Amino acid sequence: MVDVEATQPPPSEGAENIVEDNDEEESKEIMLMKQRVEEMEREAKKLREMQAAAEEGAESEDGGASGEADDEKSATDSRSIYVGNVDYSATPEEIQAHFQACGTINRVTILCDKFTGHPKGYAYVEFAEPEHVDAAVAMDNSLFKGRLLKVTAKRTNVPGFGRGRGRGGGYRGGFRGGYRGYAPYPRGRGRGRGRGY
Repeated sequence: MVDVEATQPPPSEGAENIVEDNDEEESKEIMLMKQRVEEMEREAKKLREMQAAAEEGAESEDGGASGEADDEKSATDSRSIYVGNVDYSATPEEIQAHFQACGTINRVTILCDKFTGHPKGYAYVEFAEPEHVDAAVAMDNSLFKGRLLKVTAKRTNVPGFGRGRGRGGGYRGGFRGGYRGYAPYPRGRGRGRGRGY
């Protein structure tokens, strides 16, 4: 009888080494992958921080520039007047002479049509001080070149305010239901056997 234990070859050291080498390689690969993931996370964090800093800088620049422009515009509007019903032949010098008694005038602007270049019939007068506006508004309905001027304090336009048509739409006629189209026959008279319009 043959001993079974004696016939089985002893486990080889080479197989154990191969298994250990495979384990070591896998652990090295896992460690390298973990290191890469950590590096990528650090880079992503840096990018997020840089992007947040850039956005904050852009907001502060935009807010500062637009805020300064808005403040300057509202300051200019607070010392300006609107003059309506201005004669079309009037010059800025004539308008300045008309309002000269109210105070020092910085600028007179006569608005013109951008296509034809003809005056629109109104102007803006900017004074050096806001106090002069009250004296100029007192000249409402004053006679200038045969016309009664309409003088009010200039209002500051709010962007986006009043641009829509509102609830009723832009048409202010009698019918508000929509476009009816052309009907060649009067109501009630149909063609053929139908009931009509």
